[in-house]
Amino acid sequence: MSTKKNSNVLAIIVMILLFGMISFVTNLASPMGDVLKHQFDVANWMGTLGVFANFIAYACMGIPAGNLLQKRGYKFTALAAVAVGFTGVGVQTIAGLLEGNVAFGVYLLGAFIAGFSMCMLNIVVNPMLNKLAGGGNRGNQLLQVGGSFNSFMGTAVIFLSGIFVPDVLKAKISQVFPLMYIALAIFALAFVVILLTNIPENENLGEVKRDNSKIGPMSFRHFVLGAVAIFIYVGVEVGIPNVLQKWLQNGGLDVETGAEGIAATVAATYWLLMFFGRLLGAALGAKVSAKAMLSAVSILGLVLVLGAIFLDPSITVNLPVFKGTAGFGMALVPINAALLVLCGLCTSVMWGGIFNLAVEGLGRYTERASGIFMALVCGGGILPLLQNGIVDWTGNYLVSYWVIVAGLAYLLFYALVGSKNVNKDIKTE
Repeated sequence: MSTKKNSNVLAIIVMILLFGMISFVTNLASPMGDVLKHQFDVANWMGTLGVFANFIAYACMGIPAGNLLQKRGYKFTALAAVAVGFTGVGVQTIAGLLEGNVAFGVYLLGAFIAGFSMCMLNIVVNPMLNKLAGGGNRGNQLLQVGGSFNSFMGTAVIFLSGIFVPDVLKAKISQVFPLMYIALAIFALAFVVILLTNIPENENLGEVKRDNSKIGPMSFRHFVLGAVAIFIYVGVEVGIPNVLQKWLQNGGLDVETGAEGIAATVAATYWLLMFFGRLLGAALGAKVSAKAMLSAVSILGLVLVLGAIFLDPSITVNLPVFKGTAGFGMALVPINAALLVLCGLCTSVMWGGIFNLAVEGLGRYTERASGIFMALVCGGGILPLLQNGIVDWTGNYLVSYWVIVAGLAYLLFYALVGSKNVNKDIKTE
């Protein structure tokens, strides 16, 4: 019994590390967009193709990964996910050793492969953590710990990218090799530990229930609208800091030196606020309904983003930042940037709220619904691509945030109206 308990503790630690790796590898794609833009001298939207490749992989892998989990179990799927992740980051690293357009294409291929891994890990890590903890309150607690570490690692990679790439105008993929080496090392360690760990599996492993009826998750209006909400939410979550960092690096800051470090720190602060927001959301989750929480943060997000669009960027506020070779200190940044950073508190709790509302009352259709949700995470690549396309078209970074306004307006609609289950007559047991 003691050996099994210790084994589970080790597996839990690895799962939490993998929870962080999901954010680490995913968020690395955003600053890498700036590297690609300047190393290969491409437009903003082309620099965002790494983010697009990473997230569009979810659309391809969401449902197949769910089927793989059901047929082969947690351990096999986790090992496969880690192996695919190692391969994806490895291909991105190889891109840093190449020259010309070939390097650009190889990097995008690596980002796409890494996206497969992130999708698979998302499908595995959440239920595995819950299972290793024995379910119940302990399982929920570990999921919150994993989510918090996810946000922490997302913050760290954005911050570290600003250190390793002090001058984005001269940036190259090879400069972020240290971050890629960290990812490779954690993936390798995780593979060995998972291989040697006993992972509890479902008793009906390998048995796929066939449902020949035409009823499924898409038969529920509130789930269909919730799936759209997930697509939009992930795009909003990624798009806000993605364009913010590019704006600050490309003339949004009135400084001669250290702009890259300051921009990276400001963007990292957004992810740091997501970390604190998730901790706060976990504390309030038992007292505040998902509908009320999603409504409140959507309204607050709308106020903050509209303020960022309309306020004069010449109005500045002090934020603690990293100034490159000058070290840490306070720096004046446009008030627009500060408002966008605060949006991290809003987006932090949206995933849980949307998911809870969308699967409410689905019963036996919940597993299939989860696979569909994972496929629609691809919104994290599509909406930022649209934003950057607007930047290239208009030459104005802040104008692109009307995409975010539209997204937040839809999320508010979903919380207030779209989340109501109007298909309670469908049998779900």
